[in-house]
Amino acid sequence: MSYQVRALYEFNGEPNSSELTINADEILTVTRIDVGEGWWEGVNSSGKMGLFPASYVEKITPAPVSTPAAPPVAPPPQGNRYDPTADDWGESTQYSAPPQNYAKGDGEGWEDDWDDDTYSEIGPGGHPSQGNAAHRQQSQEVPNYPLPGMPINDINNEDTLSNYNGPHSGSVTKKNNRFSTFSKSGGESYILGTFNATVIDSDKVFVHQTDDGYSWSQNTNPYHVIVASPKKESKFKGIKSYIAYQITPSFNNIQVSRRYKHFDWLHERLTEKFCLIPIPPLPDKQISGRYEEQFIEHRRIQLQEFIDWVCRHPVLSRCDVLQHFLTCTDEKRWKAGKRQAEKDLLVGANYCVTIFPPEKALLPSQVDPQTEQFNNFIHHMDSAVKILMATCLDQTKKNQGPYKREYQKIGESFFSLGNALGFDEGGSLISTSKLTAAIRKTGGTYIDIGKLFEEQPKHDWEPLSDKLHIYKGIIGSFPDVLAAQKSAIQKRKECEKLTTDRKMEVIQLNEVIKRTDVVTYALLAEMNHFKTERTVDLKAAMQQYLTEQIKFYKNIVGKLESALNHFDET
Repeated sequence: MSYQVRALYEFNGEPNSSELTINADEILTVTRIDVGEGWWEGVNSSGKMGLFPASYVEKITPAPVSTPAAPPVAPPPQGNRYDPTADDWGESTQYSAPPQNYAKGDGEGWEDDWDDDTYSEIGPGGHPSQGNAAHRQQSQEVPNYPLPGMPINDINNEDTLSNYNGPHSGSVTKKNNRFSTFSKSGGESYILGTFNATVIDSDKVFVHQTDDGYSWSQNTNPYHVIVASPKKESKFKGIKSYIAYQITPSFNNIQVSRRYKHFDWLHERLTEKFCLIPIPPLPDKQISGRYEEQFIEHRRIQLQEFIDWVCRHPVLSRCDVLQHFLTCTDEKRWKAGKRQAEKDLLVGANYCVTIFPPEKALLPSQVDPQTEQFNNFIHHMDSAVKILMATCLDQTKKNQGPYKREYQKIGESFFSLGNALGFDEGGSLISTSKLTAAIRKTGGTYIDIGKLFEEQPKHDWEPLSDKLHIYKGIIGSFPDVLAAQKSAIQKRKECEKLTTDRKMEVIQLNEVIKRTDVVTYALLAEMNHFKTERTVDLKAAMQQYLTEQIKFYKNIVGKLESALNHFDET
């Protein structure tokens, strides 16, 4: 049985994996839907077979039924993803809150059904892949409600996963359509002023004019957070295991324990609340090896990168949902705070009511050149980051493979020469000749250099790649943020036309213009923040990379000089 589907989004499969690269509007034939974790197998028009995320496609032909005479089955309500018998092909790409009786218990606590680590996570060769998982909804730790593209019958099918030979990447870089999200989350009602909410002083966010443009008001109490001490824990008398990370904010130094799924929940809330602020991505969700030490440490580093970016942001760092994540140690308070965050009305476009920019009208002639230039910059930056990330991965593989083998081969060759000289000294491999010893020392030196190449990526290429992972997610979200602002401008133009046609009062148009300016001010402030952040962040990343490279090559030079000195003694 097969399906024909149309790709909704572009998806770039990881090189040297079973993932299939697809283009938007491409027609695919689905051959398997039981792969697991939101992945399907299919064939493209060129006959190439591979795996792709189920949430990236839509059905264009119905599946054939086994009994033609059977009456048609009524489709489920749009967006219904909670009935285990429901069709996976719900048309809605959004999901609503799950019914209260869906998950075990009240569905709100630390130990809900979605806590269980039924999925494993690791990339090729034991390394997490470097893709952007910012919006991948297929969780390794099963959520308490099915998400778009997750076959409900497969989410707990460990047998399916144990036989799964698909991509190890786990990177599903689903493009979050923030243009649509802005509209659906109240963009039109906000611009037209039909959404009203009381904003308390602590929720107000200000945009100020500075010498460098427009900026968010800075957090007057900056802080940092340490993600450390990952530890394997268990529940249900050891039946279920998971990794817990210890989170310590500097403003109180009180440690809280958080699992990856808690970070995932935080990411979802931030993404929904701030449609005009790109949210950094989390580490990718993988398929196997989640308890391997190397994977756990790599994930910790990427979680640290995520939390660092959020805590440095002047708006994100002050939001209630982040504070709840960083400080809550009581289960009951966690449940209450979680429910409150999920019922928050000031999300998406509606969050704009909390933004207070300067009382100055913005002229399109001032804004348009800036946004166009920034859009062009983002396009080139996106390409450059992807190329450099590919280079990081390539260099890591070469260091741990060909480079290491080449230097070991050189070392073995010198050893062979030394051994040959030893036979000339009585036919024994054991020689007291200083020349023979020096040549063998040279061979050992090159073997040691090969080992240095193998270990070096964790000091330079991998940290650089982890930093670029954050930028790939941020940059990938900016086009949608720009589109959201354009959506607001388009609604403003429609209102201007209505006013020209005398179908809208001038006073109403002036209010629309003010609210549109709020969206634009927010965009300009975020553009300026990204510029400031990358100036400091990328500088530090490059300094670290070059410092480690210099130490690496100095170490090699030192070993070669030591080998050379042995010949002075011959």
